[in-house]
Amino acid sequence: MAFQINTVKYSGKINETPLGVKKVLVGGQGAYNFHDFEGTLPHKPKLALQVWDMNPGESYDGPLAEAFSGVLDDPGAWAKKAVEYGADVISLHLKSSDPNDNNTGPAEAVATTRKVLEAVDVPVIVFGVDNVDKDKDTLAAVAEAFANKHLMLGPVTDKNYKAIGAQALAYGHSVIARSPIDVNLAKQLNILLMDLGIKPENILIDPSTGGLGYGMEYCYSVMERIQMAALVQQDDKLQQPIVNIVGEEIWKSKEAGQPTSEHPTLGDRVCRGVLMEVTEAVALLSAGSSLVVLAHPASLKLVREYIDLVTDGGEAKAEGQPDVPITPLA
Repeated sequence: MAFQINTVKYSGKINETPLGVKKVLVGGQGAYNFHDFEGTLPHKPKLALQVWDMNPGESYDGPLAEAFSGVLDDPGAWAKKAVEYGADVISLHLKSSDPNDNNTGPAEAVATTRKVLEAVDVPVIVFGVDNVDKDKDTLAAVAEAFANKHLMLGPVTDKNYKAIGAQALAYGHSVIARSPIDVNLAKQLNILLMDLGIKPENILIDPSTGGLGYGMEYCYSVMERIQMAALVQQDDKLQQPIVNIVGEEIWKSKEAGQPTSEHPTLGDRVCRGVLMEVTEAVALLSAGSSLVVLAHPASLKLVREYIDLVTDGGEAKAEGQPDVPITPLA
């Protein structure tokens, strides 16, 4: 008897969300990610690379600094380099606006966003620093300055959704709704945004991504529950595409930065952070992510190959990939 896969037909569907002026589509799936034997998956997940509005300094030493050598002082050039590496989306992080850092204002945020938009023609995320008052000021200014550029503004939380959501609604942008890793809180924030007048297809869910070994498993299980509610229970308040900010969480962990000489059993540092990013990205894609933000271009290349292999089939090859040195335990 021939083997037959048990399949489930889902009654719900994830909304399609257009990104950028060219309206690159994410979402739209009528089944779990990569389960094309159960339903339609019209769009492959998209991959972004993060860009800072300031030189990251020690935060980007080692592998990340090498990958973006020569452009870390210029967000426009950095974004252009990221697109050359294959990024579908640029995620601009307004790090300098942090009150505990340079505390730059709305004018600087607008100027930096303009540089990035002039340098690339892919969709752009403009991400604040998760400071309620600061993000309200900077993201509101960016929203107004770039009306109808279809930016993705975030993080939008239950503390700032009225201010940022109103600006996004008025000037034709999408929002990235961030809530603590909890299904009900994610749903409640979506309801608040929809009550404000934002269309469901202009909302992306950010469930607050935990780093590998720092809460990724919890995030994964919550994402699964969100997808189940959307696809099985037809919950239209949770049928938005999910975005995961992976790179930032991975590269700030101590494991990604520890020198090979001090911790040889962790493997080579050059490869370690990349493999950590890839491992988490693949897991969260399986849980339902539609857009993953990475930091290292080698991570993007590997995750892209994974998506293409799982979606289109083919042979897995290691050509062009660095060898991973193995240090045996004593």
